[in-house]
Amino acid sequence: MRVRLAALYLAFLKIGALTFGGGYAMLPMLQREVIDKHGWATAEEVLDIWAIGQCTPGIIAVNTATMIGYRKRGIAGAIVATLGEVTPSLLIITALASLLARVQDSVWVARAFAGIRIAVCALIVQSIITLARKSVVDLPSILLFLASVVLTFLLGFTPIAVVTLAIFCGLIVGWVRRGRS
Repeated sequence: MRVRLAALYLAFLKIGALTFGGGYAMLPMLQREVIDKHGWATAEEVLDIWAIGQCTPGIIAVNTATMIGYRKRGIAGAIVATLGEVTPSLLIITALASLLARVQDSVWVARAFAGIRIAVCALIVQSIITLARKSVVDLPSILLFLASVVLTFLLGFTPIAVVTLAIFCGLIVGWVRRGRS
């Protein structure tokens, strides 16, 4: 079934409008819109696309929208999904830019942002749990998960280095499994 460009735009407009806190915070919205509601991709496909979006230059949310749009409708889909993702930010930032200078020292604004940060943390934790349940499923994936945590948190490796190493580990595990069958 061919995905309508308007549906792509509206789905990513909704994701862009309701995602606060960057790429990690968009995962629950991606799951709801792209996987659950529209069935445009599986959880594994979205994880793969999101991981590539994380490793490529630019904003994760925009990269992810562009790739999903491209997969569904080619270049036109990529453009429409990207425009949907960025439209809310452009409108909101333009409106807020003039107001922020006037209220940036407000205690109420500082408290509101503190609350938003806490909510974003909760969304990220929920996404991590959901993704881990679908990704960390056997001994190799458990070992790779633990190695990624150690490399990132204890040894200070960059996300790009960790993902690159994970790609090679995934290729090796697949090669070994293919050799056994």
